[in-house]
Amino acid sequence: MTTHRATVGRTATEQAGGVEVKPVSGHTGAEITGVDLARPLDAAVVALIRQAVLRWKVVFFRGQKLDHAGHVAFARRFGDPVVLGHRGSASPADFPEVETTADRLELGGRFGMEHEEWLRRRRHTLLRGWHCDHGARIDPPAATILRAETVPPYGGDTTWANLVTAYAGLSAPVRAFVDGLRAEHRLGVGYQPRPGDDAYVRHLLDHQVASVHPLVRVHPETGERVLFVNGYYLEQIVDVSRAESAALLQMLLEQAVRPEYTVRFRWEPGSVAFWDNRATVHLAPGDNAHLGYPRIMHRVMLAGDVPMGTDGRPSVPVTGTEAGRW
Repeated sequence: MTTHRATVGRTATEQAGGVEVKPVSGHTGAEITGVDLARPLDAAVVALIRQAVLRWKVVFFRGQKLDHAGHVAFARRFGDPVVLGHRGSASPADFPEVETTADRLELGGRFGMEHEEWLRRRRHTLLRGWHCDHGARIDPPAATILRAETVPPYGGDTTWANLVTAYAGLSAPVRAFVDGLRAEHRLGVGYQPRPGDDAYVRHLLDHQVASVHPLVRVHPETGERVLFVNGYYLEQIVDVSRAESAALLQMLLEQAVRPEYTVRFRWEPGSVAFWDNRATVHLAPGDNAHLGYPRIMHRVMLAGDVPMGTDGRPSVPVTGTEAGRW
């Protein structure tokens, strides 16, 4: 999202041109009604949506009829879409900004294992699935816009956690302590390899991405402090022992995903979720693989900036993370 200083409102509902923002939980998430994202949007509606994303961290639209072109056009109203160098096999060739995930089609057989096995090897603890998108990069995306094409009749929900309220919910001495810490985020950390040769391990070694980010980042638009933790990429808090790091990360991750800081969304065909990737982590569903129903989603991400710590120091690249390279 284009960087600017924003005033984050606290009103229950907001409206512009018949478009209404309706919060869906106490801290996180709002549904926006009265808007057709496939049509041109006037500046007031764009401003309302932007403000809602900044305030509620994730917003939801239902009943939308976006195609790939409309999806990209909508995203461009809020920033520059990311073009990934590596996309899944289901992604549309004519729209490099759009990444498609198709559950069983996404990894089925690609690394010699089905998608379910790949998930088990990456999510072997309760907190490991929580992540921000591309958090190991030096410049993680600012936002993600995800639309549903096909979803199962039940299951397949996504959950988001608000990392601003998570930080604010820490006690003052703990906030002061974590303000000065930094941590390494690395692609594929914690993956449990298959015995013998593992094609996914070779893939990770060929595409390593790692950065040292502040454990608390300052949001570039709102000025809020964000507990910048996740279970997917975060490997080690620097300058502390492994044992201390593990205990601290467990505590902070449990804090980040406390139920009162989260919102869970039931997808329907035509649903769109738009979230601030700098201030949230999310958990993709783990309850639908056994159902046998397809789940096809399309994602466009917006280019972000290099995180800044409370001390004014930016993140530092470790490997494969030159800003702007995807």
